[in-house]
Amino acid sequence: MTLTAFVSAKGSPGVSTTAALLAGVAPRPTVLADLDPVGGDVVLRHRDPAGKPLAPDRGLLSLGAALRRGQADRVLPEHLQVVSGGLEVLVGVTSPEQVNGLGPLWPPLAQALRAVPGRDVFADCGRLTVGSPALPVLTAADGVVLVTRPHLEHLAHLRERLRWLLETLALGGTPVPVGVILIAPERDRGAAAECRQLLDTAHLRATVLGTLAQDEKGAAILTGRSDRPAGRTSLVRSARALLPALYRFVDPPLGGDLR
Repeated sequence: MTLTAFVSAKGSPGVSTTAALLAGVAPRPTVLADLDPVGGDVVLRHRDPAGKPLAPDRGLLSLGAALRRGQADRVLPEHLQVVSGGLEVLVGVTSPEQVNGLGPLWPPLAQALRAVPGRDVFADCGRLTVGSPALPVLTAADGVVLVTRPHLEHLAHLRERLRWLLETLALGGTPVPVGVILIAPERDRGAAAECRQLLDTAHLRATVLGTLAQDEKGAAILTGRSDRPAGRTSLVRSARALLPALYRFVDPPLGGDLR
């Protein structure tokens, strides 16, 4: 199966919502891994099938403890929790201070996520910054996806972050493909084409995968701020339409068979 890392180039364009949404509607078994170094949202946004809060100490922190004992390959599924709707999640840290305790464990963590049996992993790695602890996850991934918005300042940051990211990933010997997902108004049909033109002009090798609808009502449902059904929102529709391109990007043989 595959490991896909989701990051943002600037601020908070919706990378956590994007990773959670795509994992939630994916037709293949998928784990949502909350790896945001500054503190994740999974434990705050989701409840278990009985409506109870998730256990904050069962996830990235407990997996880190298992890695220190050399047990990750045997006990990794034990660190996953199931949320309402059936999605498996790896709960992240709740504060930046907790990240310090993981220290040198990020490279073996990345390899453990690649080896999750029978599941794809969508990893929310937060904001892309130089020196981010999550960089080993990006270099080990089958694909890195930057989430941005089609505004001038966001695209400018995307261009500069992409240039640095492509150089960093190339140092690993086997370059990791990089893609872009735009969050744009549903009626904005030109956002993806404009982004492709910008990347071509800058000679940056990245694949524009498509757009997710900028749907505040749909986002409110996904983040628990509304109890309305999410299935018919433009946000969910756009996510389902985007998945085939994402699968072809990270896993061309299987992605080509997705209908």
